[in-house]
Amino acid sequence: RPVGLSLSTAQVNFLSTALSQIQHQPTIEQSFAQHRATIMSPTDKKAPNVIENISTNDNTEENKFSWPPLESNPEVFTNYLQSIGLPTTFSIGEVFGFDEELLAFIPQPILGIIVCYERLISKSEYREQDKGSSDDYDKVSYYMHQSKVLDNACGIIACLHAVFNSPVVSVDPTSVLGKYRQSTEESTPTERCTSLEKNTEFQKIHKTHASKGQSSAITSDQSKVKHHFIAYVLDKEGKNLVELDGTKAGPVIVGDCGGDVLRGSIREVKGKLERGEISESLSMMTLNLSQD
Repeated sequence: RPVGLSLSTAQVNFLSTALSQIQHQPTIEQSFAQHRATIMSPTDKKAPNVIENISTNDNTEENKFSWPPLESNPEVFTNYLQSIGLPTTFSIGEVFGFDEELLAFIPQPILGIIVCYERLISKSEYREQDKGSSDDYDKVSYYMHQSKVLDNACGIIACLHAVFNSPVVSVDPTSVLGKYRQSTEESTPTERCTSLEKNTEFQKIHKTHASKGQSSAITSDQSKVKHHFIAYVLDKEGKNLVELDGTKAGPVIVGDCGGDVLRGSIREVKGKLERGEISESLSMMTLNLSQD
């Protein structure tokens, strides 16, 4: 089974049964669960690497990534975040599928969502409401842009968006994460981007975790990087779902989700799938309380 989520024997048996019942022509929910289980199978060392994408830089072996891509792996993300200051009471979990029976396995409460997907349309084809706006900077507690210098850093940027917009997560102010948060608290989204570009301590740790996971690390050649990470969080009022993608003009206010960031995110991802904006090669992870 995919790594990163500790399940009881009964839960594992239930999950195995649920996944084995996927039909010849699966629903979106079933296809999602089937694909995620396949790409991250611990027994398949050649499983494709679901990783992030930002720029079209011509990276060669002589021109290594400044911020290499991360594997979409809850264990990798949890270890990374906890190594830089996320309390061990919080971790990254995994969404195995969209069915309610599968969602029941996820530890509660869910504080944010991280989605990794392959984009099928260009920025010029985005719907107007999906382009983001600087007018909505103040709708969330923390938003930052992503530059070409932060070439494949969208995985950790999605994490920063999820962690820093959760009112219940506090980090050690002396940690790498805590020092970055404090130093950029009053900064603009562009200044936060510049600060991360220059943070060599953060970058060194990032490179260490970019080499972790079940598939070979990609250190150059942008053409091999097919996927992109974004985050979904609640706005300051805790009511509306907000998409945070550092490559856009600003936050995207999705709309009222009744405070349910998980199901609101699932509805939004389904919409992107139905509109043909992303492929079914995707994964979804959660920021949540750690299991005992």
